Amino acid sequence: MKASPMVWTGRVLTVLFALFMLGASIAPKLAGMPVAAETLEALGWSADYVLAIGLIELGCLLLYLFPRTNVLGAVLMTGLLGGAMATQVRVGNPLLSHQLFSLYLGLFMWGGLWLRDPAVRGLFPWRRQPAASA
Repeated sequence: MKASPMVWTGRVLTVLFALFMLGASIAPKLAGMPVAAETLEALGWSADYVLAIGLIELGCLLLYLFPRTNVLGAVLMTGLLGGAMATQVRVGNPLLSHQLFSLYLGLFMWGGLWLRDPAVRGLFPWRRQPAASA
């Protein structure tokens, strides 16, 4: 069966989200890069949490990427992103570039899932307002 352009768009969004998470967040933490520890410490977290957070992010991402567990992965990743957003709010970082960045990622992630998975579209249908009758 040939995938529709909507499904392909969802797949592209999913791949872009996964690559961003792997490259910008997970890999630096798992590789023990100094920037990961420095960033956490600047946000008020101990550098001791770098590896644990990286593993949690990786676990959530893997669950999100597998079709049988994609909704569970998306829900768990949403919780993780919510915690990241709360941290940004707590330290008073700029609204549009830092505090809302997790929201942007979450919308990208859920958008990719919604476009590529008909079951998710069934759970969260896009509805049009019925025309007003005269």
